[in-house]
Amino acid sequence: MTERVPTKPLPDVIAPRLDILFCGINPSLMSAARGHHFARPGNRFWPALHLAGLTPRRLTPEEDGDLLEYGIGVTNIVARPTRAAAELSAAELREGAAALDEVVARYRPRVLAVLGITAWRTAFDRPKAALGRQPERVGGAETWVAPNPSGLNAHHQLPDLARAYAELRPGHEGDSAGVRRNHSASMPVTTNSPPASRTTPGQPASDHAWPVRLPKIEEPR
Repeated sequence: MTERVPTKPLPDVIAPRLDILFCGINPSLMSAARGHHFARPGNRFWPALHLAGLTPRRLTPEEDGDLLEYGIGVTNIVARPTRAAAELSAAELREGAAALDEVVARYRPRVLAVLGITAWRTAFDRPKAALGRQPERVGGAETWVAPNPSGLNAHHQLPDLARAYAELRPGHEGDSAGVRRNHSASMPVTTNSPPASRTTPGQPASDHAWPVRLPKIEEPR
């Protein structure tokens, strides 16, 4: 069964019991207009995901719905699109954090990965939080904070992003579960692509593991 959430300008890519649910800060105006996540030119989410070994090839923003085949989903803390995340108020981020907790509790991913330490600190009132696994859980899921892939984030280059995302892989030494879960047919699926390309409920999201390609990483010019 497919469920759409019309109240969101950019629908989540989400399904029950995913391996990793990535959570951006909020959609860019371009992503909302195109109807796909991380669609701005220069955003490094897609190459970092591939280099981290989470997808067998580099996907495009238009293929964001295909992430479900690899046990990966995408949501945002705040649904409102803006030109820059700095336009969001602290109140919006905190309200989004409460909504995110409900989403995670409902869909039960193995890991929640929030992309952006500054947004995490504000949204969850953790002013001294650092990147990596967090001591608290959101919606009951193991929670990590990883660098934001925006091209405006000059503090972390593509190799840094790939290393951080690789830590989220099932079986990684930092993963307390180390197992993949199966989809449940009794829970709804939210996508912004036709359901024909999704993982069949009741089957494993994916049993593939692709090698981390860090030695070959070169920052695009």
